[in-house]
Formats: sequence, C-alpha cells, structure tokens
Amino acid sequence: MTDHLPSASRPGSLAARLVSASPIRTLALLALCAAYIQGPITKILDFNGALAEMTHFGLHPAPLFAVAVIVFEFVASAMVVSGILRWAGALALSGFTLLATFIALRFWEIAPGMERSMAANAFFEHIGLAGAFILVAAIDLGKDAGE
Repeated sequence: MTDHLPSASRPGSLAARLVSASPIRTLALLALCAAYIQGPITKILDFNGALAEMTHFGLHPAPLFAVAVIVFEFVASAMVVSGILRWAGALALSGFTLLATFIALRFWEIAPGMERSMAANAFFEHIGLAGAFILVAAIDLGKDAGE
C-alpha cells in the first residue's frame, strides 16, 4: 500500500518533529547520561565513599580508580550531550556500563530472594542502558555517513 498523505499529515510526523527538536534531544541525552553525571558528583562529595566502593570491588589502587572513573564519566557524558565525538563517548559509556554491570551486579551469586531479584532487575536495566548508548553511537555514525 502506498502512502499518499503529505508528510505533515502523517500521524507520526508531529511526534517525529517533537522528539527530534533540539531541546528535547538534549534533555533525552542528559537523561541517558544522568547516572554518569550524578555518579562523579557523589564521588567527589564523598571521596572516602568512592575509595570504599573501589576497594569493595577489588579495584586497586583505589584513589587512582576513583579519580579515573570520575574523569571518565564526566568526559564521556560531555561528549554524548555536546555532540563532540558523540559516537565515541556513547560507545565508551556502553563498554563501561557492561564492564561495571558484570563487576557489581552478579545477581547469580546472590541467594534467591528479594536482594537477588533487585540485583537481577538492575543488571538487565544496565544491559538496556548499554544498548541505548550503542543506538546513540549508531545514529551519530549514520548521520556522518549521510544516512
């Protein structure tokens, strides 16, 4: 079946214009990066807590890893939100998220119960977040390829 409606009359065209508007796109990218903006702020405000977190996950030397994570999360988020090498920032955050998820959310090692269920939910939410960053990278790379 051929669509003979002008693009402005198509049901999805208003939605497409709204979600592709620059302020909405920027807010969506900020939302996607929210945890990677909030996380380093929390680590800076409670650096001893950040050191304890690194030690808890076996990352030594803890101060080096804490500072590296703070800088990485801020820089990669800025890349995604600003559009400067967005694809690279998005792929970096995707890889970081996958790595951190497999380090911190090993739900299969937790005894059955609420804690395991919550960890499993968080695990799969993080897998989805990593997938969203891959989509951001694909869209950005496709834009550069003229798609």
